[in-house]
Amino acid sequence: MRFLGIGEYCELGSLYHRLAAAGHEVRVYVETPEAHDVYGGMLRLTPDWRSELPWIREAGTGGIVLFESAVKGELQDQLRRDGFQVIGGSAYGDRLECDRQFGQEALRSLGLCIAQSYRYTDFGEAIAFVRSTRRRYVFKSNGGDELRTRNYVGELDDGSDMIALLSLYQVQWHGPGNPDFVLMQHVTGVEVGVGAYFNGTSFLLPACLDWEHKRFFAGDLGELTGEMGTVVTYRGARKIFNATLARMAERLRTGGYYGYINLNLMANELGLWPLEFTSRFGYPGYAICGALQNEAWDVIFKKMLRGNTSLDTADGFAAGVVLSVPPFPHRQGYAELSKGAPISFGASMTAADHDCLHLGEVAMHGTQLVTSGMDGYVGVATGTGNTVKEASDCAYALARKVVVPNLRYRVDIGERVASHDLGRLKSLGYIGVE
Repeated sequence: MRFLGIGEYCELGSLYHRLAAAGHEVRVYVETPEAHDVYGGMLRLTPDWRSELPWIREAGTGGIVLFESAVKGELQDQLRRDGFQVIGGSAYGDRLECDRQFGQEALRSLGLCIAQSYRYTDFGEAIAFVRSTRRRYVFKSNGGDELRTRNYVGELDDGSDMIALLSLYQVQWHGPGNPDFVLMQHVTGVEVGVGAYFNGTSFLLPACLDWEHKRFFAGDLGELTGEMGTVVTYRGARKIFNATLARMAERLRTGGYYGYINLNLMANELGLWPLEFTSRFGYPGYAICGALQNEAWDVIFKKMLRGNTSLDTADGFAAGVVLSVPPFPHRQGYAELSKGAPISFGASMTAADHDCLHLGEVAMHGTQLVTSGMDGYVGVATGTGNTVKEASDCAYALARKVVVPNLRYRVDIGERVASHDLGRLKSLGYIGVE
């Protein structure tokens, strides 16, 4: 088969590399100049994805275009109209993720209970609103490529910390254009995600549940990074899926969606509260889900394009631990601190271990694997097990075999899930026997 990857940062590098290792032809376009060296010497990179379209078309049903992000949905839709097989998302999916209020309203109209969300393009108006309501809010930027480290979960009940942060952002803002963000009502409970692949008409089942660990430090301290690690299972999702994401099937069908989609939720005694969509592959989610998928990626992609609705998955749990070097999750100073650092492996590293390690911003310089890119995201170590602890222990055993100067990772991935979240979801009746 032939695969053309299109993305901003080569975030599906590990997936591309595995497809190539399996004998498929793979070409990858990386848009951002600072990320042009990601997977350098390891993949065939192309400077012009459009010039590769005839190569894909020649392959007929064996040619697939993969998109990584939620910012090129209109282009995906156009390529589908032109007869190409495209997996990634759609313009409708982009709007679900990037326009947070639009996503919330879509869910509200389907009967889900949603937290109140207020969109602003002026910091002063947002400050006045928080002063008048004196409540806790969550600040989230709109847009598919905004820095997650600037998002903020308010801590003080009177909203004074949010007012202080908004005042800082107001001083710092230099455009271009106006800011675009939402203030979402703070909801307490157990945070859990539900996700599934969509084949343009229907979901491939089973769906999965995931528990993201978004903050940089153990104990949920520090910056919101996107993800520092995640626990995933393909068992027990039916009730949450049917009550939430499954209701989106008709709208995704109308919106021409092909790809993975996830809905992050807060679960409590009052119900399931949707927080946000991820209308694309998740990072590092795709690698962790892959640990429980009994089929290779090319088989799954064929299923999606041929209208299949089943996915062959394993029992148990998978855990993933994100490995990084300074200054991740920030970019300033990366070239001086960590770029080009050698990546080595312990003597006990096996072929099976390498299969469970999904590298991120790396390149091959001669025979030496090194860090590359722009963030210091080295990769994700995954592990599986019958329990959350077994899965996380397996992932950490692998992480300890990866040797990079100043390598860092959280040491508590899965602990909260095993000690609290799973039990609480079961007691609330949201997780049961499949």
